[in-house]
Parts: sequence; C-alpha cells; structure tokens
Amino acid sequence: MREFWLVFKQAFMTKAKTKSFIITTIIMVLALFLMANLNRVIDGFTSLTGGDETDVVFLVTEDEALYEQIIQTHQSGEHTFMFARDESQSKEQLEEELKEEKFTGLLEVRQDEQKVIQATYSSMSIIDVQLPTEIETILQAVQTEAQAKQLNLSTEQVSQLLTPVQMESKNISPTAKSDEEYVQATILVYVLMFVIYFAVIMYSSMIATEVATEKSSRVMEILISSISPVKHMFAKVLGIGMLGLLQLVTLGVAGFIAIRSNQTASTFTDLISFSEVSKTTLIYALVFFVLGYFLYATLAALLGSLVSRTEDVQQLIMPMTLLIVIAFIIAVTGLNNPEMALVTWASYFPFFTPLVMFLRVGLLDLPFWVPLLSVGIMLVTIFILGTFGARVYRGGVLMYGPSRSLKDIKKAIDLGKE
Repeated sequence: MREFWLVFKQAFMTKAKTKSFIITTIIMVLALFLMANLNRVIDGFTSLTGGDETDVVFLVTEDEALYEQIIQTHQSGEHTFMFARDESQSKEQLEEELKEEKFTGLLEVRQDEQKVIQATYSSMSIIDVQLPTEIETILQAVQTEAQAKQLNLSTEQVSQLLTPVQMESKNISPTAKSDEEYVQATILVYVLMFVIYFAVIMYSSMIATEVATEKSSRVMEILISSISPVKHMFAKVLGIGMLGLLQLVTLGVAGFIAIRSNQTASTFTDLISFSEVSKTTLIYALVFFVLGYFLYATLAALLGSLVSRTEDVQQLIMPMTLLIVIAFIIAVTGLNNPEMALVTWASYFPFFTPLVMFLRVGLLDLPFWVPLLSVGIMLVTIFILGTFGARVYRGGVLMYGPSRSLKDIKKAIDLGKE
C-alpha cells in the first residue's frame, strides 16, 4: 500500500501546486464574491458614470384636467422617473430633442369621447421595458378613476370591483413538494447540476491527460516497475478526486461567506437559504457527485492509457464527454417536468444517473428505494468498469505509437495478459 499512497500523494500535490490550479481557484472565488455583491458593483459603477440620474419623460397633452390627474397619480406613488412639460415647444421640436437623447421619453396623451385614454410613448432605447410599464400603470389608474366618476361609483365600490381573485394552486401528486420547497430545490438542483457537470468533465479530462503525459515522457515505464498498473490507476483516480473535492469545498465555503457578507441582498439570501430543502437532497448531491466522478474518472483513466501523446487525449475521450453532455441536456429538459418518461428511464442509465436521478430526487418526493436502486446500479457499473478498466490499463500503459480508435482496447487487453 505504500506505493499506492505515494502515487496518490504525487497526483494530489503535483496538481495542487500548479499555477493553473491555484489561479483558477482564486479566479472562481473572486467571481463568487463578485456575483454575490453584483448589486453593489452596479450601483457603484452607475454612480461613477452618472447613470443614476432620474429619467425624464416629457408629457404632451391639450387636456389640462387630464394633465393634472396624471401628475397627481404619479406623485402619489414611488416611480423611477419624473414628468416634465414645456408648452413653448412643439411636438416636432420635442421629437428632435428626443433623437438627440436630451431626455428619456416623449408621452402624448388624449381622451376620446368615451373618456378612454389614448397614449403614445416614444423613446430612443431599444430595450426600454420598465418605464413604459410604469407609465401604463399610471394611465390605467387615471382612467379607472375617470370611469368611476362617470358611472357615479364610490371609492369603496371601485375597490370591490377591482378586488383580485383569491386562487390557491394545490398539487395533490404524491411526489409533489410545496411551492416554496420546490422553488428552493429547483435553484439548488440547477446549481449542483452545473457543478457535477463541469467537475466530472474537468477532473476526468485531467486524469486522462495526466496518464498520457506520463506515458509520453516515459515516466510510466519507471512507475509500473515499482507499482502495479491497477494500483497506479486507482491512486490517480482517488488523488485527483480528492483534489476536486478540496476545490469544490473551497468554492462552497467562499460562496457561503460571500452571500452572507452581502447584507443588502436579503431577498436573494433568503431565497438561497434552502431552509425548505430536505437535508437528504444535499446528501444525495454529494453521493451522486462522488459516484459520478468515480464512474467517469475510471473511464477516463482507461481511455488515457491508450494514447501516447497528450494531443490525442481530447479526441479519444470525446465519446465520454458526449455521454455527460447528453445527461446534462436531459436533466435541463426535466427541470420543467421531472416526471416525464424520458427523465424517469434515463435516471436509471448509470452514465446519466448522477445528473438525471439527482434532478428527480431534488424536485420530487420519491420512495427511498428509487434513488437507492440507481445508486446500486452505479456501484455495480463502477465495479465492472473498474475491473475491465484495470485490464485495459495494465496493457494500455505499455502501448506506444499513435492511437487510432477505441479498437485499441482489445490490443491493450491482449498486451496486459502477457
């Protein structure tokens, strides 16, 4: 076992000390703090560039009573803009100034014979959505008040007329969660799906590249003279796996600190507090991450042993990458409907299970045997793949020359028997 732990330590420490790993981790930690404090950054940038000035909308109307009603309604609420009026300028002059972006928008308002408001809002902004919505709300309130007076309705009658319907959505499915729990679980599942997806791809590729590098530098010939290829393979898988867990824990702690330090984003903090999420969901996240990693890492080590040049690694592990990409696409598709047949059946396919079954566990109240069955299938698959991979790895590390295709697996097995 001494040789095993030496290779494990070497795989862990060599990658942990590389500048690329350290810089990447620092960049990701800084990105987490940046995203957690994005509102402060935007506010600071807006203040610095003067973008926090109040929007001005010029109001054009010939009806003085209507103008007063609009201004009073605007002043009675909190809005992100202010109205202005200049009777000395014609509509054409205001349009020219609008084109020169001297103010934000131009609002033309009139009432027809039935006291229905007809309004036209002009702006130079392509993505101006919030401001027209606010203006429409103000005009709707003015029209409602005018129509109420015309119909001799009291304030209480208008309030009763506009009382919204009280409707509660209730899901009686045995696998459904509460609305709050479902929203928080969806966010958690979405985030962790990305984590599992990128971690499996990144660390599996790292293992394949590491094995190919040792072969290309002929270091492998020295290593396998003192340690069996099987021990070498699993030491690599475990060493880089622990490195990945260390990086993810570091990012998780940094993200938690970044979010908690931002006191101004209380709504966002409350949303991701996951107070309604079952603790078993977090446990399953860790279980499926670990199992998914070992499944794909074993496959990556197997494929990495077939190549002698690092340039050939990406080409040979492409089928493995496509498997995790397909799993991710199915899982994202199932976010809106985790009970559809495709998601259900795909969750039992071992190469899709880490993402798809975790999606189902996170969003549905499944019987205990369902995720347990998928875990069992994955463990059996890892055992079979590990046994088969060890046979391929034993001969693959001794193969040199250009790797043509997956057909080299048979050649590696035959070489390992000798």
